[in-house]
Amino acid sequence: MTEQQIAELGPAFANYLGGFRGFFAQGRTAGHFRDFCRGLLSDLPRKSVEPIALAAGTAVRTLQEFLTTATWDHLGLRDALQQHLAEHRPAGADDGLGTIGIIDETSARKQGDKTPGVQRQYLGCLGKTDNGIVTVHLAVARGRFKALLDADLFLPESWDTDRERCQKADIPASLCHRPKWQSALEQLARAQGNGWHFDWLVGDADYGKVPAFLALLDLAGQPYVIQVPVSFSCRRGWSPKARRAADLMAGRAACRQPWQRFRQAMQTGADQTWEAKALPIRLSRPSPAAHRLLVARNAATGEVKYFVTNAPARVGLGPLLRVGLVRCSVEHGFRVSKSEIGLTHFEGRSYVGLMRHLVLCLTALAFVALHTERLRGEKPRGDAGAGMPGVERPLRGPVAPATRDGSDPAYGRGHRVSPGAQPSCA
Repeated sequence: MTEQQIAELGPAFANYLGGFRGFFAQGRTAGHFRDFCRGLLSDLPRKSVEPIALAAGTAVRTLQEFLTTATWDHLGLRDALQQHLAEHRPAGADDGLGTIGIIDETSARKQGDKTPGVQRQYLGCLGKTDNGIVTVHLAVARGRFKALLDADLFLPESWDTDRERCQKADIPASLCHRPKWQSALEQLARAQGNGWHFDWLVGDADYGKVPAFLALLDLAGQPYVIQVPVSFSCRRGWSPKARRAADLMAGRAACRQPWQRFRQAMQTGADQTWEAKALPIRLSRPSPAAHRLLVARNAATGEVKYFVTNAPARVGLGPLLRVGLVRCSVEHGFRVSKSEIGLTHFEGRSYVGLMRHLVLCLTALAFVALHTERLRGEKPRGDAGAGMPGVERPLRGPVAPATRDGSDPAYGRGHRVSPGAQPSCA
């Protein structure tokens, strides 16, 4: 980046935020919106209300009220953001794969029992069960352009059955416990209503293991390459007997097929070599689409993945494998969102505040995604951080360290496994 490009970022960010002015009833509230988003793109180590307020010279309580009780339309802002991204996304090369929607979830460890949706549950960021929250997301990838489009809180059943607790946390009566794949379908429909069309949809085995989810995508005509667990149940031909995906790929029909080798270019790190093969299958639920089961293994690490796709037969194995492996890019997006944007740095007891924090993070991240293409390049030597110069106001005093949730590993799921073992995302 040149000095001139760096200097242009500040005015560009101000102009970008100004496009959303209509969602704020008062100019003062719009000012807090600008301050908060600047704080998210600053080099503050913690992107919660208190550090951002101190950096902006605003009373902490004032910025807390902006998140929780001030009058502004965060859901309208989310829709307008999706429309803005659909209209202004880079029109460059798409690597021949088109526009890919990615459904996934992320998590954050939280202490106490007041944060909306918090309980002991599996946290992918830690790889184990711990106290924390889980959020469901829709992301988009088109070539090198990647962005997060949506975010929803996963409400555990223990919260849904305690409506008094929900009321204290400002959780509306309309929000109930539901499977994560239903939230993903709602996000997909919302994005399509805001101008997005996905040539492919990808997701991990937590979504691929649900027959109803795949059936609804088939009925909607949405092409997909979705990862499934080794225990995924499917049938060969007209056989009435269902078999596990791993057993089917270890059978005679699959063994007669040679492995095909493909080189997968990685945006960060060395290229990878994958071997893959596929078989036509039938799902456990009747569907108007034909399906194939893919198995792929990393030639270097032995990692094994299984995928199901409803792509027509004319789409070859190579493109399908490339589409399926795009899902890994969302893990990079989560790491950047957590470490640089503060996606999981929310500290509070209000559901409204949590959702507004998530929407503001999406807003800041979208600006970065839109400008990355034209400013892409290596950082100069001696770069001390990833904060964007020119978009933050100078600190006006020392910032106290966070005390309620100091642990926030920004790592996604995924573990190397040997052939024949359970896939990494199952």
